[in-house]
Amino acid sequence: MPSSASGRNPAVVNTVELASVRKSYDEFVAVDNLSFRIQPGTIYGLLGPNGAGKTSTLRMMIGITIPDSGQVLILGEPLGRAHRNRFGYLPEERGLYKKMKVLTHLILLAQLKGLSRSEASKRASHWCERFELTAWMDKKVEELSKGMQQKVQFIGAILHDPELIVMDEPFSGLDPASAVALKDAALELAKKGRTILLSTHRMDQAERLCQSICLINHGRAVLEGDLNQIKANYGHCSVQIKYDGDAGFLHDPKLVQSFNDYGNYVEVRLAPGADTQELLRLAGSKARLDRFEVMQPSLEEIFIEAVSKPKPRA
Repeated sequence: MPSSASGRNPAVVNTVELASVRKSYDEFVAVDNLSFRIQPGTIYGLLGPNGAGKTSTLRMMIGITIPDSGQVLILGEPLGRAHRNRFGYLPEERGLYKKMKVLTHLILLAQLKGLSRSEASKRASHWCERFELTAWMDKKVEELSKGMQQKVQFIGAILHDPELIVMDEPFSGLDPASAVALKDAALELAKKGRTILLSTHRMDQAERLCQSICLINHGRAVLEGDLNQIKANYGHCSVQIKYDGDAGFLHDPKLVQSFNDYGNYVEVRLAPGADTQELLRLAGSKARLDRFEVMQPSLEEIFIEAVSKPKPRA
C-alpha cells in the first residue's frame, strides 16, 4: 500500500498519537494544542529548547499526568493502566534508590513490569556486561558515577522489552564512549521493531538518530514530520567553498547573504532566491575552486528560522 504524502503508512497503527493535547499549571500553559504521530520501529525526536514543554508532554504520554484536554493514544487505544507495562521511561532526573545495589535495583524494576526474578536477573546481567557494569552490580547506586547511574537507568527502562521506549535527555552525563554504547543499543532496539521517543534540546543528536521529529517552542509545534522532508522543504541555503584567489564573489549581495571565513574554507549563506549555479559560475570566474559543496541546513538553523518567522495576525 502506498505511503501518505507525509511519508507515513496509513495502514499502520501508530505506537503513539497525541491529538490536540493541552496542559497548564495555574496560569502557565506548558503544552498547547500539541499533535503528532509516531509509527512503530522508528526513532522519533521531540525537540526544543529547555522549557519548551518536552518533559510535560512525555509525562502525559506515559500517564504520570493527565491532559487538561485532547487525547493520548497508545497503539490505537486511549492511554490506560493496561499500557504501562508496554513502555519504558528514562527520565531526565535520576530516579534510582541510591542505597540499593545495582543488580538488586534492576531486578526490582523488571519485576514491577511483570518479569520473574530469574528472568530479570538474567537480562540485567546481560545488559550490565554490555555496558561494562558487571564489576559494579554488587555496588550501591550511590557509589557509581553519574554516567554509570544513567546507564543503569537506561537498562532499567528496557529490561522488560517494552514496545515504546521514552528517553528524556538520555545522553546527559555520559562520556563519549558511553554515549556511543547507548546510541548503538537504541538503534538495535529500533531495528527489532521497538519505537523510541528521544526528547532533547541537542539538535545535533536528534539529527543523527531520528527519522521524524516534532520541534516545539513554548508548548506549541513549530515543525513536525519526516526529517528528510523538512530539510528538503527548507532547501539548500548554504555552500562550503575552498578557493584560492580573488574573494570578490563573496561580496555580491544578490547571491551572498553572509559568510564565515574559517581559514581553510568559507561557508556562504545564500541570499533569498539565489541560485547555487550562479554563485558557482561567479566564484569560478574569480578564483580557483578546490571545493564547492552545497549543504543542507542543520536542524538548529531550521529551528531558529522557524521560530523567527513572524506570526500571522489573528
